[in-house]
Amino acid sequence: MLPEKTIITSESSNSSPLNPSSSSSSRIICHVCTKQFAQYTCPRCNFRYCSLPCYKSHNVQCTESFMKENVVDELRQVRSNDETKTKMLEILKRFHSEEEDGEIDDMTDDEEGLSSTLPEEIVQKILAGEEVSLDDLNLEERKGFQRALISGELSKMIQPWDPWWLLPSAQTISLGSKGTKLVQCVEEDDTMVSEIPTGPDTALISLSKLSSTSPSPLLPLHLVDIVYSYCFTLRIYNGEWESDSLGSGTMVLTVSSVLGQSAQPESVKEVLLYCLEQTCSSAYKNLGGGLKFGLNLVDDVILLLSLGNGALVCLLCDLQRLIQCAIQECKSSKKKLKLAERKVFFMMCWVNEQTEEVWQALESAVRAEKNSVVELHECKGFQDMKKKEDCTRKGGGVVIEEIE
Repeated sequence: MLPEKTIITSESSNSSPLNPSSSSSSRIICHVCTKQFAQYTCPRCNFRYCSLPCYKSHNVQCTESFMKENVVDELRQVRSNDETKTKMLEILKRFHSEEEDGEIDDMTDDEEGLSSTLPEEIVQKILAGEEVSLDDLNLEERKGFQRALISGELSKMIQPWDPWWLLPSAQTISLGSKGTKLVQCVEEDDTMVSEIPTGPDTALISLSKLSSTSPSPLLPLHLVDIVYSYCFTLRIYNGEWESDSLGSGTMVLTVSSVLGQSAQPESVKEVLLYCLEQTCSSAYKNLGGGLKFGLNLVDDVILLLSLGNGALVCLLCDLQRLIQCAIQECKSSKKKLKLAERKVFFMMCWVNEQTEEVWQALESAVRAEKNSVVELHECKGFQDMKKKEDCTRKGGGVVIEEIE
């Protein structure tokens, strides 16, 4: 943590849920740019920053941290067998080969040769299926482990997660008129029931009781943004956001402009461009991000819209639980997370009152925009599309930055 630089001012700032600032005369300078006042605090590392660009410039450390913890937890849960033992031995041997020869050699199963490069006690632990921690490795071995983590070598040892919205049981989700009493039609295999997030425990509130004004016509677009951020987070966490609820909550707010910045996107194109920009950013480069991954997430959004009210309410309910757990785990400012939780609940109530025609129209719009992105990317490149979008949006609004 950097030492905080405090400036005494005579002015007071008006606070708001999205721009919390102290009313006292002491102001903290942003730890990143050291030019502006720090209005925000990272809920994971308590880093003080002033704006989204400054948050992005420090976010790599946070994302790598929670990803490392998540992978280590996953590896601890993997049942040891001959295949996983052999893979781990090969990876550790590769670390030593890379350090000694400067390149990655072909792997063999020669345990005698491996014993000459690794301590005998570590080899025996691996062969016996016992847990090996980072403390058991020397400095060079730890560096090799981190390289394998970043390159995706270790992810091959983790069984891929099948998203619940791709399961056959997702087609049969049924909720009552108030969003409760989830019913699943299962013929033979009832193990899939637990894979679908449960709906609300209590009846959802009518929109007329939540607000005296009519719902914004932009809510369908905001829903696309929120659903995308949920799918992104669950796929990155391999379906187990509970392993790091604060990290997953932070990720949701980073990817979603609606929840993270209280943005008001006015078109499907604007929603998708922002989401794809986050997916292709350097913060998620080492986590499997990229345009191909982003377009697959758009397909997830399209599928969830086709599933209708039941699946969308269950998704939003699961997202609400995710954010609530993040709030409990957060030790610093919780205002942004609490505001996001309220937005998700309002969206859940709105979704529950919509008709099938709304989802059909929205699904068609997202599909058409996705096809447009693919076509333009193949012809001119994704960055050209982003530049064109920047030029057509003048006088305010969110400016889309180029992907590096």
